[in-house]
Amino acid sequence: MLSIQKKLTNSFLSLLSFPSTAMGFALSVQISALSWILSTQYHLEIDKIGLVWAAGPTAGILGQVIIGLISDNVWFWGGRRKPFIFIGGVLAALSLLALPNIGFIHEKSGVSLFVVAVIVALTLDLSINISFNPTRSIIADVTTEEKRTKGYTIMQTVSGSFGVLAYAIGAVWGNINLIYIAVFLVFVMSVLPMFFIEEPRHLGAQATENLQDETVTEYRKTDYPNFIKLFIAHFFTWLGVQTMFVYMFAYVQNRFPEFVVAASQNLSESEKTDINNQIGSIISISFLLLNLIGALLPAFILDPLTEKIGKVKTHFLCLFIMALAYFGIIYYGNISFGEVSLFGKRFVFYSVYIFMIIAGIGWAAIVSLPFAIMSQQVSPKTVGLFMGIFNLSVVLPQLVSSSYLGSVIKDAADKSIIFEISGFSLLVSALLWLLVKEPKVNK
Repeated sequence: MLSIQKKLTNSFLSLLSFPSTAMGFALSVQISALSWILSTQYHLEIDKIGLVWAAGPTAGILGQVIIGLISDNVWFWGGRRKPFIFIGGVLAALSLLALPNIGFIHEKSGVSLFVVAVIVALTLDLSINISFNPTRSIIADVTTEEKRTKGYTIMQTVSGSFGVLAYAIGAVWGNINLIYIAVFLVFVMSVLPMFFIEEPRHLGAQATENLQDETVTEYRKTDYPNFIKLFIAHFFTWLGVQTMFVYMFAYVQNRFPEFVVAASQNLSESEKTDINNQIGSIISISFLLLNLIGALLPAFILDPLTEKIGKVKTHFLCLFIMALAYFGIIYYGNISFGEVSLFGKRFVFYSVYIFMIIAGIGWAAIVSLPFAIMSQQVSPKTVGLFMGIFNLSVVLPQLVSSSYLGSVIKDAADKSIIFEISGFSLLVSALLWLLVKEPKVNK
């Protein structure tokens, strides 16, 4: 075992975060590029795009739980989480490689474009699902309770930083270049760290020098009522977040007049490509800013704040602020360009960016604190299983958003409905989180 693992240093916690970062990077690429590619290059309708997004979560409903259960009870290739991280990382890299080649696969195979898109999205999402559970569970496996929150916040700082990089690459060099860079990074970050991390043979062991101790006792039972409260609260969180992720492009197309007017004119292919790239750039910059705040806050702000007021209250405040940011986008998005000065027009245009920065406060909490809170509610011997069950609170709202809300948003003349749904969902979630009881941590 490396000495940095024995001491649980920040450098080790950073190394421990790379596999999860790889999956987060793959997810960032999926969020940034999938809807954009399907809409601008393959001309699928909004509801069809929603169905493509629904394919992966549908398979992930069982996949996450099954992988979590299996990884709690197996040992091969030097670990219980490592094998699934290896497999998921390789599959995710290959799926990303297929993403910009959907049209090529369609032409060569003769399979319909929609079916090919579903298969590629399904494989990518399944790959992420296969690995995401083990990459988060391994943090709980090899850290002490005292260090666990720091482990997850450092995970988000590292993961968020790479998420910012993903959206920066997409904004500057375009989504296609982003995808090919992601193929390399996802493979390297998911596979290489596994050669330097040692897993405990017995779940529930303290992750220090006693990692190989054969005498391990289970020191905590699962709090089922509290876990259910946490699950429901997180469901509404992701209903709000996923709706924004999947349909943000429709809001941008609908909100800014130059895009709406241009779309109704007879333009050359190069002019259409330029407009599509502008839309993609706005989306990439928006998600870049969201992830920038999401990367900076967890380790430097949220972790110290949780020490003072607790993780649950910190999470509530962050979600509440994110909901307000969504409502800010709605308010300024409804201002008519004809009613404001030139400065006002610019502010209305850039208000999307401003409020996405504010929304990043909530995003920072969403991708770090719930895992630390959840891991304190369950037995350490079943972390993988309950991590998989907990992920259903992410997958199920994805299905609702992708399969049902797509039609609702398509039929709505004002695409601000995207942020109305997201904002109210986050408000409900914030209130439900206050019902979650936070256990005390022994230091």
